[in-house]
Amino acid sequence: MAKGKYEHWLTPDGLTQLKAWARDGLTDEEIATKCGICRDTLYEWKKRFPDISDALKKGKDAADIEVENALFKRATGYTVVETRVEYEFGVEIKRVEITKEVPGDVGAQCFWLKNRRPDKWRDKQQVEASVDSDIQITFADELQEFVQ
Repeated sequence: MAKGKYEHWLTPDGLTQLKAWARDGLTDEEIATKCGICRDTLYEWKKRFPDISDALKKGKDAADIEVENALFKRATGYTVVETRVEYEFGVEIKRVEITKEVPGDVGAQCFWLKNRRPDKWRDKQQVEASVDSDIQITFADELQEFVQ
């Protein structure tokens, strides 16, 4: 492990930077590169220094929550208010607010359901079947009779 490199990343500024990189979607390998270390060293730091591990986890959690909220909004639909401004000779003469309903997106709905309720919505359903049968194969006996 690089001696002393971790010290900067344990400061409030360092932890904030780690959290921001994780929130921005960087992988552990990309974060390690930005820290000037290899990925394995970052893994060791995460085990050895809970503050580093927590900063990375909080950053990733924040990004995941933001994306989940955006996906949910897209799947269920939402209302948006647009403001239109009319000008005449460079002077504002009228301002109108228009409320629009944005319908839910079917693609987002499918993605959400396939991941949240795979038991009901996954493309490939697994069906288990078992058959109990009392069928007896007597072909060998019939073949023996035929040969004689």
